[in-house]
This record gives sequence, structure tokens and C-alpha cells, in this order.
Amino acid sequence: MGRSGGAPIQNLRRPGGLSSRQQRIILDPLGKWNRAHRESRVGDSRLDARIANYELAYRMQSAAPDVIDLSQETAATRKMYGFEFEPTERFGKMCLLARRMVERGVRYMHLVNTDWDAHSGCKRHHEQQAEKVDRPIAALLQDLDQRGLLEETLVIWGGEFGRTLIRQGSNGRDHHPYGFSMWMAGGGIRGGQVIGATDDFRFAAVKDRVHVNDLHATMLSLLGLDHKALTYLFERRDHRLTDVGGHNDLSERLTKNS
Repeated sequence: MGRSGGAPIQNLRRPGGLSSRQQRIILDPLGKWNRAHRESRVGDSRLDARIANYELAYRMQSAAPDVIDLSQETAATRKMYGFEFEPTERFGKMCLLARRMVERGVRYMHLVNTDWDAHSGCKRHHEQQAEKVDRPIAALLQDLDQRGLLEETLVIWGGEFGRTLIRQGSNGRDHHPYGFSMWMAGGGIRGGQVIGATDDFRFAAVKDRVHVNDLHATMLSLLGLDHKALTYLFERRDHRLTDVGGHNDLSERLTKNS
């Protein structure tokens, strides 16, 4: 995902101020030489990857400047994403960039909001963090929906673990992997439902528990992919993204057709 400060995407400028035409004069013979080199090395995919990387970089340098030009958006749109307020400006730009990328067919965006790791002053800290992202997230979902893009875009919000209820000697919380929440929207998700529950002490998930492998299998299923078919050979064994576990049963409960 593009950066929120400075140049949104690094290394977009062509070396030495080359024009697009001048760059093609360099790339076209280079591609020809690489393809000729590949013909004598059948089965070596590294050369195909090298050619593809050069061409991808060229296309990015040609197309990305338009994508990241947020000045093309209306004042109302920028206000909706929170550009006018210091807490929401940074993440708002990231969310608006994500929407512009979705419009142009980019298939995956990863937006990162850090500094949630509160071991003291947890309530105040998390309220400040939530203030940075709440408005931009709502704007992104609304914007995607009104443009007819939400149904085909799966939006996922989560972290790598939750927080304990208390922390000894502090008003903060510790790391906690045994019971925490994530949410999904779009991508055919039927909204307004909660799946799973913790025990009476809110310590561990005890009802409709979802393992991370199940979550990944469900995400892939919602994207129309069979997680069992996505394997790669490593150390003489077929591995897959959901390892040896993972069930996509959850996707049936999440979708509108369930």
C-alpha cells in the first residue's frame, strides 16, 4: 500500500528524467535480449520473472501518478475521509488511495495503522487510536458502496492478537491470543451478525471458535478460491496457505445466500 507521507509510492520517477518513449527504447531491446537468453535455458522461470518485473515497473511508473493524485477528488470526498482533521488525515488518505486503487483493478491493498500496543493507559490510548481510523473506515465502506464496488471488495479489519482484560500493577492490558475479534464487510458478507463468543470472564473463545487457518480458508472462499488447491512445493512437500488445517464452513454463514 502507498505511504501516507512523502511520495505515496517510492521510485516512481524514471531514472535521469527519461521520458516514457526514451524508457521504451531501453526496455524493448533489453526484453528482446532476455527472451533470446531464455530460449537456451528452457524451464528457468527466473528470466520470465525478470522480464515481467521490468514491464510491471514500467506500467506502474506510467499509471501510478494518476492513481495517487488525490487532488482529483472533490472537496466533499476529502472531507468525508477526514482530510480536514489532524487525527484522521493520515489514515483517511490511505483509505482514499485504497478506493482509487480498487476502481482501477488493483486486487489487494494492505493498510497499516500502528501503535495499538497499549500496556498502560489502555482506555485513553485506544480511544485516541480509534479516533484516527473510525471516520476514514466508515467513509471507505460508504464510498465503495455508493460506487457499486463493495459487493466485489472484501474489507477485513483485525490485528495479530487481542488484549487481556487486566494487567497486574497497571491499567493497561497484555497480549492475548485466546479470544479476540475481527470484522469483515463487502465481498458478499451478510452484515449485522456476530459469530462466536468468549467465556464469562471474556478470556477465551468458547463458542464457534475460528482458527486462523479457518479464517484464511473462509477469506479465500469468499474470493472464489479453493484453499486446498493453492499449494507450493517446499522441502519436498506440498504446502498450502492454510497449512494442513483450515475449513471454509464459515463462509456459508457469512454470505447473503446462507
